[in-house]
Amino acid sequence: MAFRKAVKGTLIGGGAVASAFGLSQLFEYRKNQAQLAYVEAQGELKVPFKDALPTREEQLSTLKNTEEFDVLVVGGGATGSGCALDAVTRNLKTALVERSDFSSGTSSRSTKLIHGGVRYLQKAIMKLDYEQYMMVKEALHERANLLDIAPHLSAPLPIMLPVYKWWQLPYYWAGIKMYDLVAGTYCLKSSYVLSKSKALELFPMLKKDKLVGAIVYYDGQHNDSRMNLAIALTAARHGAAIANYTEVVHLLKKADPETGKETVCGALCRDVVTGQEFDVRAKCVINATGPFTDSLRKMDNQKTAKICQPSAGVHIVIPGYYSPDNMGLLDPATSDGRVIFFLPWEKMTIAGTTDTPTEVTAHPIPMEEDINFILSEVRNYLSPDVEVRRGDVLAAWSGIRPLVTDPNSKDTQSICRNHVVNISDSGLITIAGGKWTTYRSMAEETLDVAVKAHNLSAGPSRTVGLMLEGGKDWTPTLYIRLVQDYGLENEVAQHLAATYGGRAFEVAKMARVTGKRWPIVGKRLVSEFPYIESEVQYAIKEYACTAIDVIARRTRLGFLNVQAADEGLPRIVEIMGKELQWSEQKKKEELEAAKQFLYMEMGYKARSEQLSKTTITSLTLGEVQRYKKRFYKFDKDSKGFITTLDVQQVLEKLGIQIDENALHEILSEVDLNKNGQVELDEFLQLMTAVQRGQISDSRLAILMKTAEEGLDLRGPVSVDRSGGGV
Repeated sequence: MAFRKAVKGTLIGGGAVASAFGLSQLFEYRKNQAQLAYVEAQGELKVPFKDALPTREEQLSTLKNTEEFDVLVVGGGATGSGCALDAVTRNLKTALVERSDFSSGTSSRSTKLIHGGVRYLQKAIMKLDYEQYMMVKEALHERANLLDIAPHLSAPLPIMLPVYKWWQLPYYWAGIKMYDLVAGTYCLKSSYVLSKSKALELFPMLKKDKLVGAIVYYDGQHNDSRMNLAIALTAARHGAAIANYTEVVHLLKKADPETGKETVCGALCRDVVTGQEFDVRAKCVINATGPFTDSLRKMDNQKTAKICQPSAGVHIVIPGYYSPDNMGLLDPATSDGRVIFFLPWEKMTIAGTTDTPTEVTAHPIPMEEDINFILSEVRNYLSPDVEVRRGDVLAAWSGIRPLVTDPNSKDTQSICRNHVVNISDSGLITIAGGKWTTYRSMAEETLDVAVKAHNLSAGPSRTVGLMLEGGKDWTPTLYIRLVQDYGLENEVAQHLAATYGGRAFEVAKMARVTGKRWPIVGKRLVSEFPYIESEVQYAIKEYACTAIDVIARRTRLGFLNVQAADEGLPRIVEIMGKELQWSEQKKKEELEAAKQFLYMEMGYKARSEQLSKTTITSLTLGEVQRYKKRFYKFDKDSKGFITTLDVQQVLEKLGIQIDENALHEILSEVDLNKNGQVELDEFLQLMTAVQRGQISDSRLAILMKTAEEGLDLRGPVSVDRSGGGV
């Protein structure tokens, strides 16, 4: 009864709110319909590279040999790629350079949401802040557009906001309904209220105690690095010359013969792969370098003030069983006032984010305290029956959000809530700040400023409704054709369709025959993920230059499970080496660099520190004796350590066979001092960490326990990770 009263009470204010917004939404609808009509009236844009993309070498040749571009964009993140696409579709001669890989920075390390920002709307209403209101409104329009132009990479996601106090129900309901109303015609699906029983039915892991009910609203979710890449590749297909691993050494300038004033006219660039340097000249240079905004601004003018105030956001990935397949969770008020999302993503669960001031770096590292903070907040909302263990963290990463101050504002210390477009005295245009969701409108505004400031001959933006790479030919049932036509596994076919859209057939054609009855083609890189070997070959066509590009941004293996990525690396390097004609030394360097990336940036380091900090003091005397007994079943000579040979000898007696390389990897996970052997102290530390939940489902612990019990297994013993945390 109380639940019904609370809901009924919220309806009175809802009608008034709806009336107030009705007229503004009508004007907004007509404005956007007019914009879409303009795009349609112009007919189809020319797509010079509709069938095959230029190779990276061909792109570099275009950069070197073009006398002058209209626009040179520096930065290959979402905003930079968006600027390149906006420029080239206005028929401007466009170039883009990125010193690392496309989406290698912040754009691949987001919360994976396409959203307007519920918390921003709350602040806008509470503080009567019109700027924040307009920011949310713009983001909600862009959310709808992004879902339309890349349907294979994005989808609406219901997100539950659990309510534990009766008075909060009408308060949150009004806020979420306002979110729907601000979206207007772009509302994905209407939000709704759930009773306690229904909330627990949809999200059974939720904490039951004191739960009143829940509110469910909709936002979008996407594969961020693939979305970024789709934007860049779409620009390339329309004729933009884009090149990753091409850094700006310094900006080129020319002096006006009459006034002597210097203006930026391009950049001296270096191909990071070969070391070759060359000039790229352009009428306009756009700085879209995210957290590195000030570096390029300083190249232009050493005296210019810094505007970027970087903030680190850490996310973790835990097994998919922690959340329902299609329902996220929002914690609107954590213990320190931040917001935590808890979302299903790529059949795993992603949780984050933190918001901590940091230094700008190309290689941010997730800190253990941030990982534990997220885990602690997650525990507050999940049932006590669900043990949230540190060892279940499969991957963790930190992304640097480039918060900015407005250099044109009187208060230069105040953080700008939205993005900033700035023109320097020498004509360098900087776009900084903003959100992933609004990359397109930010790019449009930036090009509008560029066209006006540099007198470029171009019409209005044409990117609203412009389909991105793979989106045009995608359908929800496309994966069925992949199964039927090529003999792919159902899970693999669904993955290819959701990753490459209409281009999935190109990947399928490259897939190798498995030699099995089923699947006919498509050899997996690792057994528990649907990534196949032909994706590595196709990644090179998408300008992948390193093994890191493949595990982090062409596939998402490194972001989903660090151990799985580590396991798949040798084969990835082997395939890339054959395609790119790498020497044995180059292959070794690539393997080491990728392992270092996983160790430092994807959470392996934090995991190792967890294990190394563990002591045996929490083990009882009986437990120590039991684990010593297990250890000495393998260490027959009482050496105090075990090697792969020791483990193999025991397994052979049991009729168990494991590949030597796989066995080496299993021991390496526990070998803290990396001396090729697992010592007794290391084993006891491992068992302590397993007991504490700091490490879950250690393959060595499971293997030794199985061997000790003398199980008579036939065939290879399974050592796949069901958790395998970092």
